[in-house]
Amino acid sequence: MTIKIVISLFRRIDRKDKRKSTFAKATMDKESKKTKVSIMQLTKAEEQVMQILWDMKDGLVKDIRDSFHDPKPARNTVSTVLRVLEKKGYVGHKVYGNVHLYHPLVSKSDYSKSQLFGLMEGYFNNSFPAMATFFAREKDLTVKELDELLEDTRKELSNNRKRK
Repeated sequence: MTIKIVISLFRRIDRKDKRKSTFAKATMDKESKKTKVSIMQLTKAEEQVMQILWDMKDGLVKDIRDSFHDPKPARNTVSTVLRVLEKKGYVGHKVYGNVHLYHPLVSKSDYSKSQLFGLMEGYFNNSFPAMATFFAREKDLTVKELDELLEDTRKELSNNRKRK
């Protein structure tokens, strides 16, 4: 409990010391003049740790390990995965004495977006209609359900444009 209090005090002091992420290779797409970001695929163990960190916002190895369902991985395993994620640029940490507080450097939405676009590019010839058709067929969606989905999508896009 004392460690968490000390860490929260240090967090308040260190809030201004935000480091930029070096997780991705950014390239300029000449046709669309947009920056493309490529993010590496994570292993299953790395994704599990990232899911926990995204939910927690930050955490100690012990806290991350405790968030796993039984059987829990060994403490050293979680620590090793965190160090690998740190080398890949997905996770950062702050040191408070001999305690490391880990936090994600890559947002869940950025990672999800990268994985979905990679799936579309790798398996559906970079065709969104082909991917949507595949999932509609696999989920056995009716035309009515597809119409409802299309209407929901229109509303979501409209709301996003209003916010910008």
